[in-house]
Amino acid sequence: MSLSLRDQLLKAGLVNQKQAKQVGKEKQKQKRLEHKGQIEVDDSQKRAALQAMAEKAARDQELNRQQQEKAQKKAEAAQIKQLIEQSRLPKLTTEDYYNFVDDKKVKRLSVNNLMRDKLSRGSLAIVQHGGGYEVIPREAALKIQERDPRRVILLNTPTEAPDADDPYAAYQVPDDLMW
Repeated sequence: MSLSLRDQLLKAGLVNQKQAKQVGKEKQKQKRLEHKGQIEVDDSQKRAALQAMAEKAARDQELNRQQQEKAQKKAEAAQIKQLIEQSRLPKLTTEDYYNFVDDKKVKRLSVNNLMRDKLSRGSLAIVQHGGGYEVIPREAALKIQERDPRRVILLNTPTEAPDADDPYAAYQVPDDLMW
């Protein structure tokens, strides 16, 4: 059985019996006065400990929130990647190109006439993927745009019928006109 600090000090000869009793009486007197409310209890250490615990809880909560955000961003990136890879159209190797603007630079993508028409009408879209560009259907592009709008490079608004108020409706656009 281990000895109390008082017994250890007595055994080592650092204090005598009289000093030990005097300290014990002072301690009892202090407790009695605190109990009666005549002396203020020094609870600054207790308050500091509570404040430290509250700060630690706030730090832990902030760290947890950051980790959750990071995990959510990672999950969204995985969803976007999966959407693109599942819905992308095969790459073509033609001499016909569709030009578009990405980050103030004109880029081009190899397309055929049908793809060009669908891109201009808005039923297909161009998204950024893995350092390159992919052509995907409009529905997939809208889902990607909800998660990360920066990934969708080109998504034209669908045009099915010409406007009745269009003053240039009577003029035909030549078929061989390319941008």
